[in-house]
Amino acid sequence: MALARDEARASLRTGGVPVGAALAEAGAVIATGHNERVQLGDPVSHGEIACLRRAGRRTSYAGTTLYTTLSPCQMCSGAILLFQIPRVVVGEATTFRGDLAFLTDRGVEVVLLNDPACVELMLEFQRTRPEVWSEDIGGR
Repeated sequence: MALARDEARASLRTGGVPVGAALAEAGAVIATGHNERVQLGDPVSHGEIACLRRAGRRTSYAGTTLYTTLSPCQMCSGAILLFQIPRVVVGEATTFRGDLAFLTDRGVEVVLLNDPACVELMLEFQRTRPEVWSEDIGGR
């Protein structure tokens, strides 16, 4: 989760939405990424998606864990299911609830940390950039 938080901070520093992610397997980091919607003008470049892009092609995601600082949105949850990622560790679901039951109901192990650092990152962003948050997933 520390790497995912670092990625979220990197996004915030460059004017983006502070969501970071890391994909790991057997204790080794495969890839990290952060939300780049603002930076790239890419509406689907959420933190989890950017991380999966950097991971590249894999024949299987069995045994992997996706760490994400924020509860995944529907698009990112769909990617988790599509690639059959078996475990997701979520930093927080306070500032954006997502639908973690959608994942658990489909067999994904979800661990919710309620990490205060993840909450504070998103609260800071929501206070300072409400218009960007609103255009992403916050307006719903």
